[in-house]
Amino acid sequence: MSDLKNIFDISGRAMSAQLVRLNTIASNLANAGSMEGSREAAYKAIRPVFETEYSENFKRNGVATTGVTEIVQLEREPEAVYMPSHPKSDENGFVYVAAVSQEEEMVDMMEANRQYQNNVEVITTIKALMMQTVNLGK
Repeated sequence: MSDLKNIFDISGRAMSAQLVRLNTIASNLANAGSMEGSREAAYKAIRPVFETEYSENFKRNGVATTGVTEIVQLEREPEAVYMPSHPKSDENGFVYVAAVSQEEEMVDMMEANRQYQNNVEVITTIKALMMQTVNLGK
């Protein structure tokens, strides 16, 4: 169980999880189109695994957030391309292109960005409400 103290902690952890997601997407995009001489050496796309983190008093307050528990490789086969003149080609003249879908990565990046922005909005709104509360006493 996680010790979630306030809304800033909840949003901060969620933002951290989305940042890990964005970093894995960046890694996948950076390696898209890379070529290797064997299926085993070809880059495999990675994804974070998210898990809900509940507060110690979840039954009483219902507070939870999310976190990344691990980063896993996707089991996708690289594309074999016949290029006998390529320096990394195997004995049959094939190179293996990383199994990364750039379109899928871009959609995932937009979704991660939206989730991150949503948490920024939560923090901004809470800060504004706190300031209004402080100003009420003046």
